[in-house]
Amino acid sequence: MTTREDDDFLIFAEEDPLEKNTGPASQDRWKIIIVDDEQEVHHLTKMVLSDFAFDGKRLEFISAYTEVTALSLIEEHEDAAVILLDVVMDADDTGLKIVKYIREQLNRTSVRIILRTGQPGQAPERMVITNYDINDYKEKTELTSQKLFTTMMAALRSYRDIIVIENNKVGLEKIINSSADLFELKSMRKFASGVLTQLTSILNLNKNALHCNSYAAAKGQEEIYILAASGDYSFSDNEPIGNVVPPHVFQCIERAFRDKASEFRDNCFTCYFQSKSGKENVIYFEGSKELNEWNRYLIEIYCANVSIAFENIYLNEEVENTQKEIIFTLGEIAETRSKETGQHVKRVAEYSKLLALKYGIAEEEAEIVRLASSMHDVGKVAVPDAILNKPGKLTPEEFEVIKNHTNHGYAMLNHSKREMMQTAAIIAYQHHEKYDGTGYPNGLAGEDIHIYGRIAALADVFDALGSDRVYKQAWPIDRILDYFREERGRHFDPVLVDIFFENLNYMLEIKRKYAD
Repeated sequence: MTTREDDDFLIFAEEDPLEKNTGPASQDRWKIIIVDDEQEVHHLTKMVLSDFAFDGKRLEFISAYTEVTALSLIEEHEDAAVILLDVVMDADDTGLKIVKYIREQLNRTSVRIILRTGQPGQAPERMVITNYDINDYKEKTELTSQKLFTTMMAALRSYRDIIVIENNKVGLEKIINSSADLFELKSMRKFASGVLTQLTSILNLNKNALHCNSYAAAKGQEEIYILAASGDYSFSDNEPIGNVVPPHVFQCIERAFRDKASEFRDNCFTCYFQSKSGKENVIYFEGSKELNEWNRYLIEIYCANVSIAFENIYLNEEVENTQKEIIFTLGEIAETRSKETGQHVKRVAEYSKLLALKYGIAEEEAEIVRLASSMHDVGKVAVPDAILNKPGKLTPEEFEVIKNHTNHGYAMLNHSKREMMQTAAIIAYQHHEKYDGTGYPNGLAGEDIHIYGRIAALADVFDALGSDRVYKQAWPIDRILDYFREERGRHFDPVLVDIFFENLNYMLEIKRKYAD
Protein backbone atom coordinates (compact mmCIF):
# COMPACT_ATOMS: atom_id res chain seq x y z
CA MET A 1 0.00 0.00 0.00
CA THR A 2 1.64 3.27 -1.13
CA THR A 3 -1.19 5.81 -1.37
CA ARG A 4 -2.91 7.23 1.70
CA GLU A 5 -4.34 10.54 2.76
CA ASP A 6 -1.48 12.86 3.75
CA ASP A 7 -2.26 12.80 7.47
CA ASP A 8 -2.26 8.99 7.48
CA PHE A 9 0.87 8.31 5.46
CA LEU A 10 3.54 6.83 7.71
CA ILE A 11 6.83 5.02 7.04
CA PHE A 12 8.06 2.45 9.56
CA ALA A 13 11.16 0.37 10.19
CA GLU A 14 10.94 -3.35 9.51
CA GLU A 15 9.67 -5.61 12.26
CA ASP A 16 9.68 -9.33 12.93
CA PRO A 17 6.85 -11.05 11.01
CA LEU A 18 5.59 -12.83 14.14
CA GLU A 19 5.97 -9.92 16.56
CA LYS A 20 3.23 -9.65 19.17
CA ASN A 21 2.37 -6.94 21.65
CA THR A 22 3.89 -7.35 25.06
CA GLY A 23 2.16 -6.41 28.28
CA PRO A 24 -0.81 -7.85 30.18
CA ALA A 25 -1.98 -11.39 29.60
CA SER A 26 -3.99 -11.96 26.45
CA GLN A 27 -7.26 -12.48 28.33
CA ASP A 28 -7.03 -8.76 29.24
CA ARG A 29 -6.74 -7.76 25.56
CA TRP A 30 -8.66 -8.26 22.35
CA LYS A 31 -6.64 -10.40 19.94
CA ILE A 32 -6.42 -8.92 16.44
CA ILE A 33 -4.82 -11.03 13.69
CA ILE A 34 -3.45 -9.03 10.75
CA VAL A 35 -3.00 -11.11 7.60
CA ASP A 36 -1.28 -9.19 4.80
CA ASP A 37 1.85 -9.62 2.66
CA GLU A 38 2.79 -5.92 2.92
CA GLN A 39 4.77 -4.96 5.99
CA GLU A 40 3.64 -1.36 5.80
CA VAL A 41 0.01 -2.42 6.23
CA HIS A 42 0.91 -4.13 9.50
CA HIS A 43 2.92 -1.12 10.70
CA LEU A 44 0.24 1.37 9.84
CA THR A 45 -2.59 -0.67 11.36
CA LYS A 46 -0.72 -1.05 14.64
CA MET A 47 0.22 2.61 14.77
CA VAL A 48 -3.30 3.87 14.09
CA LEU A 49 -4.80 1.51 16.68
CA SER A 50 -1.98 1.70 19.22
CA ASP A 51 -4.11 3.64 21.74
CA PHE A 52 -7.38 1.87 20.89
CA ALA A 53 -9.41 0.47 23.79
CA PHE A 54 -12.85 -1.09 23.95
CA ASP A 55 -14.75 -2.23 27.00
CA GLY A 56 -11.70 -1.55 29.17
CA LYS A 57 -9.38 -3.77 27.12
CA ARG A 58 -6.55 -2.84 24.73
CA LEU A 59 -5.55 -4.70 21.57
CA GLU A 60 -3.01 -7.48 21.08
CA PHE A 61 -1.74 -7.65 17.49
CA ILE A 62 -0.66 -10.90 15.83
CA SER A 63 0.94 -10.65 12.36
CA ALA A 64 0.97 -13.14 9.48
CA TYR A 65 2.54 -12.44 6.07
CA THR A 66 1.84 -15.73 4.25
CA GLU A 67 -1.05 -18.13 3.89
CA VAL A 68 0.75 -20.92 5.77
CA THR A 69 1.64 -18.68 8.70
CA ALA A 70 -1.87 -17.24 8.76
CA LEU A 71 -3.54 -20.66 8.93
CA SER A 72 -1.20 -21.74 11.72
CA LEU A 73 -1.75 -18.61 13.82
CA ILE A 74 -5.51 -18.60 13.29
CA GLU A 75 -5.72 -22.22 14.40
CA GLU A 76 -3.53 -21.49 17.43
CA HIS A 77 -5.43 -18.41 18.62
CA GLU A 78 -8.95 -19.73 19.08
CA ASP A 79 -9.94 -16.62 21.02
CA ALA A 80 -9.06 -14.11 18.29
CA ALA A 81 -11.73 -11.42 18.12
CA VAL A 82 -11.03 -9.84 14.70
CA ILE A 83 -9.08 -10.90 11.60
CA LEU A 84 -8.01 -8.14 9.20
CA LEU A 85 -7.49 -10.17 6.04
CA ASP A 86 -5.90 -9.28 2.72
CA VAL A 87 -7.44 -10.96 -0.35
CA VAL A 88 -4.49 -11.16 -2.75
CA MET A 89 -1.35 -12.65 -1.16
CA ASP A 90 0.37 -15.89 -2.19
CA ALA A 91 -2.38 -16.27 -4.77
CA ASP A 92 -5.19 -14.08 -6.08
CA ASP A 93 -7.72 -15.81 -3.79
CA THR A 94 -5.60 -16.50 -0.69
CA GLY A 95 -7.85 -14.43 1.58
CA LEU A 96 -11.00 -16.12 0.32
CA LYS A 97 -9.51 -19.57 0.93
CA ILE A 98 -8.61 -18.54 4.47
CA VAL A 99 -12.20 -17.37 5.05
CA LYS A 100 -13.58 -20.76 4.00
CA TYR A 101 -11.02 -22.53 6.21
CA ILE A 102 -12.02 -20.47 9.26
CA ARG A 103 -15.76 -20.91 8.81
CA GLU A 104 -15.96 -24.43 7.39
CA GLN A 105 -12.92 -26.32 8.69
CA LEU A 106 -12.38 -24.64 12.06
CA ASN A 107 -16.11 -23.95 12.42
CA ARG A 108 -15.46 -20.57 14.05
CA THR A 109 -18.46 -18.33 13.67
CA SER A 110 -17.80 -15.74 16.37
CA VAL A 111 -14.54 -14.21 15.07
CA ARG A 112 -15.16 -11.09 12.96
CA ILE A 113 -13.49 -11.22 9.52
CA ILE A 114 -12.80 -7.94 7.71
CA LEU A 115 -11.50 -8.31 4.16
CA ARG A 116 -9.11 -5.60 3.03
CA THR A 117 -7.96 -5.44 -0.57
CA GLY A 118 -5.81 -3.16 -2.67
CA GLN A 119 -7.05 -4.86 -5.86
CA PRO A 120 -10.87 -4.79 -5.74
CA GLY A 121 -11.06 -6.03 -9.30
CA GLN A 122 -9.66 -9.39 -8.21
CA ALA A 123 -12.45 -9.81 -5.65
CA PRO A 124 -15.55 -7.76 -6.48
CA GLU A 125 -17.35 -6.66 -3.31
CA ARG A 126 -20.82 -7.93 -4.23
CA MET A 127 -19.52 -11.38 -5.17
CA VAL A 128 -17.40 -11.69 -2.03
CA ILE A 129 -20.13 -10.47 0.34
CA THR A 130 -22.65 -12.85 -1.26
CA ASN A 131 -20.51 -15.98 -1.41
CA TYR A 132 -18.27 -15.73 1.65
CA ASP A 133 -19.13 -15.47 5.35
CA ILE A 134 -17.31 -12.21 6.08
CA ASN A 135 -18.38 -9.30 8.27
CA ASP A 136 -17.00 -6.33 6.39
CA TYR A 137 -15.24 -5.49 3.11
CA LYS A 138 -12.91 -2.51 2.72
CA GLU A 139 -10.64 -1.25 -0.01
CA LYS A 140 -7.29 -0.29 1.49
CA THR A 141 -7.50 3.19 -0.01
CA GLU A 142 -10.64 3.98 1.99
CA LEU A 143 -9.22 2.90 5.39
CA THR A 144 -8.24 6.24 6.87
CA SER A 145 -7.30 6.28 10.54
CA GLN A 146 -10.84 7.33 11.53
CA LYS A 147 -12.51 4.68 9.37
CA LEU A 148 -10.16 1.99 10.69
CA PHE A 149 -11.05 3.09 14.22
CA THR A 150 -14.78 2.95 13.40
CA THR A 151 -14.49 -0.42 11.68
CA MET A 152 -12.61 -1.93 14.63
CA MET A 153 -15.09 -0.53 17.14
CA ALA A 154 -18.06 -2.02 15.24
CA ALA A 155 -16.32 -5.39 14.86
CA LEU A 156 -15.44 -5.67 18.54
CA ARG A 157 -18.94 -4.67 19.63
CA SER A 158 -20.34 -7.39 17.44
CA TYR A 159 -17.80 -9.96 18.68
CA ARG A 160 -18.47 -9.09 22.34
CA ASP A 161 -22.23 -9.46 21.92
CA ILE A 162 -21.87 -12.79 20.12
CA ILE A 163 -19.61 -14.13 22.90
CA VAL A 164 -22.11 -12.99 25.54
CA ILE A 165 -24.90 -14.84 23.70
CA GLU A 166 -22.76 -17.97 23.29
CA ASN A 167 -21.72 -17.90 26.95
CA ASN A 168 -25.30 -17.43 28.04
CA LYS A 169 -26.26 -20.47 25.98
CA VAL A 170 -23.38 -22.47 27.45
CA GLY A 171 -24.33 -21.29 30.93
CA LEU A 172 -27.90 -22.49 30.52
CA GLU A 173 -26.69 -25.83 29.14
CA LYS A 174 -24.35 -26.20 32.11
CA ILE A 175 -27.21 -25.49 34.50
CA ILE A 176 -29.39 -28.11 32.84
CA ASN A 177 -26.58 -30.70 32.97
CA SER A 178 -25.43 -29.70 36.44
CA SER A 179 -28.92 -29.80 37.88
CA ALA A 180 -29.28 -33.38 36.73
CA ASP A 181 -25.94 -34.29 38.32
CA LEU A 182 -26.89 -32.71 41.64
CA PHE A 183 -29.39 -35.43 42.36
CA GLU A 184 -26.74 -38.11 41.79
CA LEU A 185 -24.68 -36.82 44.73
CA LYS A 186 -25.72 -38.42 48.00
CA SER A 187 -23.53 -37.36 50.90
CA MET A 188 -23.84 -33.74 51.96
CA ARG A 189 -20.10 -33.10 51.68
CA LYS A 190 -19.91 -34.57 48.17
CA PHE A 191 -22.97 -32.58 47.21
CA ALA A 192 -21.55 -29.32 48.58
CA SER A 193 -18.25 -29.89 46.79
CA GLY A 194 -20.13 -30.63 43.56
CA VAL A 195 -22.13 -27.42 43.87
CA LEU A 196 -18.95 -25.34 44.20
CA THR A 197 -17.35 -27.06 41.21
CA GLN A 198 -20.43 -26.55 39.05
CA LEU A 199 -20.84 -22.91 40.04
CA THR A 200 -17.25 -22.25 39.01
CA SER A 201 -17.91 -23.99 35.70
CA ILE A 202 -21.11 -22.02 35.07
CA LEU A 203 -19.60 -18.62 35.85
CA ASN A 204 -16.14 -19.13 34.30
CA LEU A 205 -17.16 -20.05 30.81
CA ASN A 206 -13.97 -19.50 28.83
CA LYS A 207 -10.50 -21.05 28.89
CA ASN A 208 -9.14 -18.10 30.86
CA ALA A 209 -11.28 -18.86 33.91
CA LEU A 210 -11.64 -16.26 36.60
CA HIS A 211 -9.78 -16.76 39.84
CA CYS A 212 -12.38 -17.55 42.49
CA ASN A 213 -12.88 -18.72 46.05
CA SER A 214 -15.98 -20.56 47.13
CA TYR A 215 -17.26 -22.19 50.30
CA ALA A 216 -20.23 -24.26 51.39
CA ALA A 217 -21.19 -23.84 55.05
CA ALA A 218 -23.73 -25.47 57.34
CA LYS A 219 -25.16 -24.29 60.63
CA GLY A 220 -25.01 -26.70 63.54
CA GLN A 221 -26.74 -26.29 66.87
CA GLU A 222 -24.12 -23.84 68.11
CA GLU A 223 -21.59 -23.19 65.35
CA ILE A 224 -21.21 -22.61 61.63
CA TYR A 225 -18.87 -25.12 60.00
CA ILE A 226 -17.44 -25.76 56.53
CA LEU A 227 -18.78 -28.56 54.33
CA ALA A 228 -16.55 -27.89 51.30
CA ALA A 229 -14.23 -25.27 49.84
CA SER A 230 -12.62 -24.60 46.48
CA GLY A 231 -8.86 -24.31 46.13
CA ASP A 232 -6.14 -25.55 48.44
CA TYR A 233 -8.03 -25.51 51.72
CA SER A 234 -7.49 -28.03 54.48
CA PHE A 235 -10.10 -28.52 57.16
CA SER A 236 -11.45 -31.34 59.28
CA ASP A 237 -15.07 -32.44 59.55
CA ASN A 238 -17.29 -29.94 61.35
CA GLU A 239 -14.37 -27.54 61.84
CA PRO A 240 -15.58 -24.05 62.91
CA ILE A 241 -15.70 -21.70 59.96
CA GLY A 242 -13.54 -19.08 61.65
CA ASN A 243 -10.56 -21.45 61.46
CA VAL A 244 -10.85 -21.85 57.68
CA VAL A 245 -12.10 -18.76 55.83
CA PRO A 246 -10.82 -15.16 55.60
CA PRO A 247 -12.52 -12.67 57.94
CA HIS A 248 -14.47 -10.86 55.19
CA VAL A 249 -15.87 -14.18 53.94
CA PHE A 250 -16.82 -15.20 57.47
CA GLN A 251 -18.71 -11.92 57.91
CA CYS A 252 -20.71 -12.50 54.70
CA ILE A 253 -21.59 -16.08 55.61
CA GLU A 254 -22.45 -15.15 59.20
CA ARG A 255 -24.69 -12.32 57.95
CA ALA A 256 -26.50 -14.68 55.57
CA PHE A 257 -27.29 -17.08 58.43
CA ARG A 258 -28.31 -14.20 60.71
CA ASP A 259 -30.56 -12.47 58.18
CA LYS A 260 -31.69 -15.73 56.55
CA ALA A 261 -31.22 -14.06 53.16
CA SER A 262 -29.07 -14.23 50.03
CA GLU A 263 -26.94 -11.27 48.97
CA PHE A 264 -25.21 -10.13 45.77
CA ARG A 265 -22.23 -7.78 45.77
CA ASP A 266 -19.91 -6.56 42.99
CA ASN A 267 -17.75 -9.66 42.67
CA CYS A 268 -19.28 -12.09 45.19
CA PHE A 269 -22.55 -13.52 46.42
CA THR A 270 -23.93 -15.59 49.28
CA CYS A 271 -26.89 -17.90 48.73
CA TYR A 272 -28.90 -18.93 51.79
CA PHE A 273 -30.90 -22.17 51.91
CA GLN A 274 -33.23 -23.48 54.62
CA SER A 275 -34.86 -26.91 54.45
CA LYS A 276 -38.36 -27.69 55.66
CA SER A 277 -36.80 -29.46 58.63
CA GLY A 278 -34.98 -26.25 59.59
CA LYS A 279 -31.49 -27.23 58.38
CA GLU A 280 -29.54 -24.19 57.11
CA ASN A 281 -26.79 -23.90 54.50
CA VAL A 282 -24.95 -21.08 52.75
CA ILE A 283 -22.93 -21.05 49.52
CA TYR A 284 -20.37 -18.26 49.16
CA PHE A 285 -18.70 -17.46 45.82
CA GLU A 286 -16.10 -14.78 45.14
CA GLY A 287 -14.61 -14.07 41.70
CA SER A 288 -12.01 -11.68 40.38
CA LYS A 289 -14.45 -9.81 38.15
CA GLU A 290 -17.76 -8.08 38.73
CA LEU A 291 -20.86 -10.22 38.38
CA ASN A 292 -23.12 -8.90 35.64
CA GLU A 293 -26.90 -9.23 35.38
CA TRP A 294 -26.62 -12.42 33.36
CA ASN A 295 -24.30 -14.00 35.96
CA ARG A 296 -26.86 -13.21 38.63
CA TYR A 297 -29.65 -14.68 36.53
CA LEU A 298 -27.68 -17.92 36.05
CA ILE A 299 -26.93 -18.09 39.77
CA GLU A 300 -30.57 -17.60 40.71
CA ILE A 301 -31.69 -20.38 38.33
CA TYR A 302 -29.00 -22.74 39.56
CA CYS A 303 -29.56 -22.01 43.24
CA ALA A 304 -33.27 -22.72 42.86
CA ASN A 305 -32.28 -26.26 41.85
CA VAL A 306 -29.66 -26.43 44.60
CA SER A 307 -32.34 -25.57 47.15
CA ILE A 308 -34.46 -28.51 46.00
CA ALA A 309 -31.42 -30.79 46.05
CA PHE A 310 -30.51 -29.69 49.59
CA GLU A 311 -34.04 -30.56 50.68
CA ASN A 312 -33.88 -33.97 48.99
CA ILE A 313 -30.50 -34.79 50.52
CA TYR A 314 -31.70 -33.94 54.02
CA LEU A 315 -34.76 -36.13 53.47
CA ASN A 316 -32.53 -38.88 52.11
CA GLU A 317 -30.18 -38.57 55.10
CA GLU A 318 -33.15 -38.85 57.44
CA VAL A 319 -34.28 -42.05 55.72
CA GLU A 320 -30.72 -43.46 55.72
CA ASN A 321 -30.20 -42.62 59.39
CA THR A 322 -33.47 -44.35 60.23
CA GLN A 323 -32.40 -47.40 58.23
CA LYS A 324 -29.02 -47.47 60.01
CA GLU A 325 -30.72 -47.35 63.39
CA ILE A 326 -32.96 -50.25 62.40
CA ILE A 327 -29.96 -52.26 61.17
CA PHE A 328 -28.01 -51.71 64.38
CA THR A 329 -31.11 -52.48 66.42
CA LEU A 330 -31.47 -55.83 64.64
CA GLY A 331 -27.86 -56.62 65.44
CA GLU A 332 -28.28 -55.53 69.05
CA ILE A 333 -31.37 -57.73 69.48
CA ALA A 334 -29.32 -60.79 68.53
CA GLU A 335 -26.51 -59.84 70.90
CA THR A 336 -28.90 -59.06 73.75
CA ARG A 337 -30.40 -62.54 73.50
CA SER A 338 -26.94 -63.98 74.06
CA LYS A 339 -26.42 -61.55 77.00
CA GLU A 340 -23.85 -59.52 75.08
CA THR A 341 -23.95 -55.75 74.73
CA GLY A 342 -24.89 -53.64 71.74
CA GLN A 343 -21.45 -52.10 71.97
CA HIS A 344 -20.07 -55.35 70.57
CA VAL A 345 -22.10 -54.69 67.43
CA LYS A 346 -20.77 -51.13 67.15
CA ARG A 347 -17.17 -52.19 67.73
CA VAL A 348 -17.30 -54.96 65.13
CA ALA A 349 -18.85 -52.50 62.66
CA GLU A 350 -16.10 -49.92 63.22
CA TYR A 351 -13.31 -52.53 63.12
CA SER A 352 -14.74 -53.87 59.87
CA LYS A 353 -14.84 -50.47 58.19
CA LEU A 354 -11.29 -49.66 59.27
CA LEU A 355 -9.98 -52.97 57.92
CA ALA A 356 -11.95 -52.56 54.70
CA LEU A 357 -10.52 -49.10 54.06
CA LYS A 358 -6.96 -50.18 54.81
CA TYR A 359 -7.43 -53.21 52.55
CA GLY A 360 -8.21 -50.79 49.71
CA ILE A 361 -11.98 -50.93 49.58
CA ALA A 362 -13.57 -47.61 48.56
CA GLU A 363 -15.17 -45.38 51.20
CA GLU A 364 -18.75 -45.94 50.07
CA GLU A 365 -18.35 -49.73 49.94
CA ALA A 366 -16.51 -49.74 53.30
CA GLU A 367 -19.46 -47.90 54.85
CA ILE A 368 -21.79 -50.63 53.57
CA VAL A 369 -19.47 -53.22 55.14
CA ARG A 370 -19.62 -51.28 58.42
CA LEU A 371 -23.40 -51.31 58.51
CA ALA A 372 -23.80 -54.87 57.22
CA SER A 373 -21.29 -56.32 59.71
CA SER A 374 -23.52 -55.23 62.57
CA MET A 375 -25.87 -58.05 61.52
CA HIS A 376 -23.19 -60.76 61.50
CA ASP A 377 -24.91 -62.72 64.30
CA VAL A 378 -28.54 -61.93 63.45
CA GLY A 379 -29.14 -65.66 62.90
CA LYS A 380 -28.76 -66.19 66.66
CA VAL A 381 -32.39 -65.18 67.08
CA ALA A 382 -33.22 -68.71 65.87
CA VAL A 383 -30.98 -70.40 68.51
CA PRO A 384 -32.70 -71.53 71.75
CA ASP A 385 -31.78 -69.56 74.88
CA ALA A 386 -30.70 -72.66 76.75
CA ILE A 387 -27.95 -73.30 74.23
CA LEU A 388 -27.14 -69.67 73.44
CA ASN A 389 -26.57 -68.75 77.09
CA LYS A 390 -25.20 -72.01 78.43
CA PRO A 391 -22.33 -71.12 80.80
CA GLY A 392 -20.53 -74.43 80.45
CA LYS A 393 -19.01 -76.30 77.54
CA LEU A 394 -21.38 -77.14 74.68
CA THR A 395 -22.01 -80.73 73.64
CA PRO A 396 -21.25 -81.61 69.98
CA GLU A 397 -25.00 -81.57 69.28
CA GLU A 398 -25.41 -78.14 70.89
CA PHE A 399 -22.46 -76.78 68.96
CA GLU A 400 -24.09 -77.91 65.70
CA VAL A 401 -27.19 -75.90 66.68
CA ILE A 402 -25.03 -72.84 67.38
CA LYS A 403 -23.23 -73.25 64.06
CA ASN A 404 -26.56 -73.07 62.28
CA HIS A 405 -26.90 -69.37 63.15
CA THR A 406 -24.83 -68.67 60.03
CA ASN A 407 -27.38 -70.47 57.84
CA HIS A 408 -30.29 -68.82 59.65
CA GLY A 409 -28.75 -65.37 59.20
CA TYR A 410 -28.09 -65.97 55.50
CA ALA A 411 -31.67 -67.19 54.97
CA MET A 412 -33.08 -64.13 56.74
CA LEU A 413 -31.05 -61.60 54.76
CA ASN A 414 -30.43 -63.13 51.34
CA HIS A 415 -33.94 -62.65 49.98
CA SER A 416 -33.39 -58.89 49.62
CA LYS A 417 -31.81 -57.54 46.41
CA ARG A 418 -30.46 -54.41 48.10
CA GLU A 419 -26.67 -54.13 48.25
CA MET A 420 -26.70 -53.58 52.00
CA MET A 421 -28.68 -56.72 52.70
CA GLN A 422 -26.70 -58.80 50.21
CA THR A 423 -23.47 -57.72 51.94
CA ALA A 424 -25.00 -58.53 55.33
CA ALA A 425 -26.06 -61.97 54.06
CA ILE A 426 -22.48 -62.76 52.95
CA ILE A 427 -21.07 -61.65 56.31
CA ALA A 428 -23.67 -63.56 58.34
CA TYR A 429 -22.97 -66.69 56.27
CA GLN A 430 -19.15 -66.60 56.14
CA HIS A 431 -17.84 -64.85 59.26
CA HIS A 432 -17.00 -68.24 60.87
CA GLU A 433 -15.14 -69.59 57.85
CA LYS A 434 -11.37 -69.96 58.40
CA TYR A 435 -8.61 -69.15 55.95
CA ASP A 436 -7.21 -72.70 56.15
CA GLY A 437 -10.61 -74.26 55.35
CA THR A 438 -11.43 -75.61 58.83
CA GLY A 439 -14.29 -73.19 59.53
CA TYR A 440 -18.05 -73.47 59.04
CA PRO A 441 -20.66 -73.78 57.60
CA ASN A 442 -19.04 -74.72 54.24
CA GLY A 443 -15.34 -75.19 54.99
CA LEU A 444 -14.31 -72.51 52.52
CA ALA A 445 -10.61 -71.64 52.30
CA GLY A 446 -8.42 -68.70 51.22
CA GLU A 447 -9.95 -66.29 48.76
CA ASP A 448 -12.95 -68.56 48.24
CA ILE A 449 -14.14 -66.79 51.36
CA HIS A 450 -15.51 -63.40 50.35
CA ILE A 451 -13.40 -60.46 51.54
CA TYR A 452 -16.40 -59.29 53.55
CA GLY A 453 -16.45 -62.60 55.42
CA ARG A 454 -12.68 -62.51 56.03
CA ILE A 455 -12.89 -58.97 57.39
CA ALA A 456 -15.85 -59.72 59.69
CA ALA A 457 -14.16 -62.88 60.97
CA LEU A 458 -11.13 -60.95 62.20
CA ALA A 459 -13.20 -58.07 63.62
CA ASP A 460 -15.62 -60.42 65.43
CA VAL A 461 -12.91 -62.61 66.99
CA PHE A 462 -10.82 -59.62 68.08
CA ASP A 463 -13.76 -58.15 69.94
CA ALA A 464 -15.05 -61.47 71.30
CA LEU A 465 -11.67 -62.40 72.79
CA GLY A 466 -11.38 -59.01 74.49
CA SER A 467 -14.90 -59.10 75.98
CA ASP A 468 -16.50 -61.00 78.86
CA ARG A 469 -18.88 -63.75 77.78
CA VAL A 470 -21.20 -66.00 79.75
CA TYR A 471 -18.75 -68.85 79.15
CA LYS A 472 -15.41 -66.97 79.57
CA GLN A 473 -13.54 -63.94 80.86
CA ALA A 474 -12.00 -61.30 78.54
CA TRP A 475 -8.46 -62.05 77.42
CA PRO A 476 -5.67 -59.54 78.09
CA ILE A 477 -4.49 -57.70 74.99
CA ASP A 478 -1.07 -59.40 74.88
CA ARG A 479 -2.68 -62.82 74.74
CA ILE A 480 -5.02 -61.67 71.97
CA LEU A 481 -2.12 -60.37 69.92
CA ASP A 482 -0.20 -63.63 70.36
CA TYR A 483 -3.28 -65.53 69.19
CA PHE A 484 -3.52 -63.41 66.02
CA ARG A 485 0.16 -64.00 65.24
CA GLU A 486 -0.38 -67.75 65.63
CA GLU A 487 -3.54 -67.77 63.52
CA ARG A 488 -2.12 -65.72 60.63
CA GLY A 489 -2.82 -67.79 57.52
CA ARG A 490 -4.79 -70.35 59.58
CA HIS A 491 -7.90 -68.74 61.02
CA PHE A 492 -7.34 -65.34 59.40
CA ASP A 493 -6.34 -63.90 56.05
CA PRO A 494 -2.60 -63.12 56.45
CA VAL A 495 -2.95 -59.81 54.58
CA LEU A 496 -5.68 -58.69 56.99
CA VAL A 497 -3.61 -59.77 59.99
CA ASP A 498 -0.76 -57.59 58.75
CA ILE A 499 -3.18 -54.68 58.28
CA PHE A 500 -4.53 -55.33 61.78
CA PHE A 501 -1.09 -54.99 63.37
CA GLU A 502 -0.18 -51.96 61.23
CA ASN A 503 -3.31 -50.21 62.49
CA LEU A 504 -3.45 -51.62 66.01
CA ASN A 505 -3.56 -48.17 67.61
CA TYR A 506 -6.71 -47.32 65.65
CA MET A 507 -8.29 -50.67 66.59
CA LEU A 508 -7.58 -50.05 70.27
CA GLU A 509 -8.96 -46.52 70.00
CA ILE A 510 -12.24 -47.95 68.68
CA LYS A 511 -12.25 -50.42 71.56
CA ARG A 512 -11.85 -47.57 74.07
CA LYS A 513 -14.43 -45.34 72.36
CA TYR A 514 -17.15 -48.00 72.43
CA ALA A 515 -16.22 -49.68 75.71
CA ASP A 516 -18.94 -51.61 77.55
